[in-house]
Amino acid sequence: MEKRQVFTLSQVAQHKSKKDCWLIINGRVLNVTKFLEEHPGGEEVLIESAGKDATKEFEDVGHSKAAKNLLLKYQVGYLQGYNVQEGGDAGDASSFKETKAREMTAFVVKDDPRTKYAAFVEFFVPILVATCFFGYRYISGAAQFSS
Repeated sequence: MEKRQVFTLSQVAQHKSKKDCWLIINGRVLNVTKFLEEHPGGEEVLIESAGKDATKEFEDVGHSKAAKNLLLKYQVGYLQGYNVQEGGDAGDASSFKETKAREMTAFVVKDDPRTKYAAFVEFFVPILVATCFFGYRYISGAAQFSS
């Protein structure tokens, strides 16, 4: 099939089995039947999204650039009424960067001195207690044998 072929959502919806698996990502219609066994997340993930628009699921996972390049390999056409920019995924890349920037702010940990102190105490206090215990046992044991 030519990559310029236009499909409707109902046409794509007919391809939702393990033997014939199509899905839509960013307006691109993809035939991922041959990719099912190779998919790192398992074929079940693709079969769940088969026959429908999987753009949200694809973006939520945060695929690598190599994975995004595979979209072109499995593309069989476009979704009717969807504008896709030719010559690359410039729009997709910018939205991907924005998503990543927002995700990263959620994982920022403030440099709080109390946190470092708590970690220090949690690590060294048990070691200090154990050392004192074994030191006491050693000294009291040595005193027993010398008497």
